[in-house]
Amino acid sequence: MNVSVVVPTRDRPAALRRCLDALAAQHDELEIVVVDDGSRDRAALSEAIDASGARARVVRGPGRGPATARNLGWRAAAGDVVCFTDDDCTPAPGWATRLAEAAAASSLAAGRTLPEPGAAAAVLASQAITEHLQLSSLDASTGRLRFAPSSSLAATRDALADLPFDESFPSAAGEDRDFAARAWAAGHGALYVPEAVVVHRPELGARGFIRQQYRYGRGAVRFRAAGAGREPPAMAWYAGLVRRGFADGATVGALVLAAQAAVASGAFVEWLRRG
Repeated sequence: MNVSVVVPTRDRPAALRRCLDALAAQHDELEIVVVDDGSRDRAALSEAIDASGARARVVRGPGRGPATARNLGWRAAAGDVVCFTDDDCTPAPGWATRLAEAAAASSLAAGRTLPEPGAAAAVLASQAITEHLQLSSLDASTGRLRFAPSSSLAATRDALADLPFDESFPSAAGEDRDFAARAWAAGHGALYVPEAVVVHRPELGARGFIRQQYRYGRGAVRFRAAGAGREPPAMAWYAGLVRRGFADGATVGALVLAAQAAVASGAFVEWLRRG
């Protein structure tokens, strides 16, 4: 089985180098495709790739967001199975093998994303929201997910040909939810592989977290407008989310609560924009 990994990036050379170093330690046969999604400093990007231990190939993108970048990456890749991660993630040893083997057997697979030890409260809050969204979507009877974040995702080429990322999503906000929803509707819910771990290391403070959640609110409107059966979750889901946040401490819980206001604001602005 030939395995490729696609890593979209834009102006985060130090983070990209950490990611590539971790990928280089996976195994010798791994093809790595870095998609430069419109970096302003291409020299810094090239230096980071050259300084890493990875033999990565670069594909230049038009800067139209991660959905477009991922499509460019998997179409340029040679692997029978394509794994996706983000430039601010560090895959653990064995990540690509575990994820690719599961995807080869089931069309689509998703791993687990964890914050690094000692991460800031904003990072913990962001990860708590993503983890709650992912694990609450798990069908215990099949082990498949209705939602799988793109930080730890793998798919066969055939599945990607049938279900490319929707390039109408302009930023990292809702495009992975849309991909997962379409995959579930097509009978390709991602098989959950918790042993396939990446560590997420975003540079995220409280202000950046609120801006992120505002952007997610705008993306949520696009997500719900893009297909049927995408109604907002019940109030019990939000209650579980708040409990999940406070499980990591009062500050994290308060940020998770504040995030809901930011998401609502972003959704309202997007709704107004759409008329």
